[in-house]
Amino acid sequence: MSIFTQEDLLLYLYKETSAQQNALIEAALQQDYELRKSLATLQESIQLLDQPSVAPRTEVVLNVLNYAREAVETGA
Repeated sequence: MSIFTQEDLLLYLYKETSAQQNALIEAALQQDYELRKSLATLQESIQLLDQPSVAPRTEVVLNVLNYAREAVETGA
């Protein structure tokens, strides 16, 4: 069982831990399968969050453009 939390692992992944903390986390990762698994899950989550979002449907974009055009035409 590890003494490191997911928050500790996130700080490690974002390079916000000290050299001493890095060494402790890396030593624990070598010994603890569950900790490695947690780290891998967090890494995958970060990669998914870094991917671009889905674009809005064309219908929605057209509705916004039509609304904007009508607002300009009516002076609203």
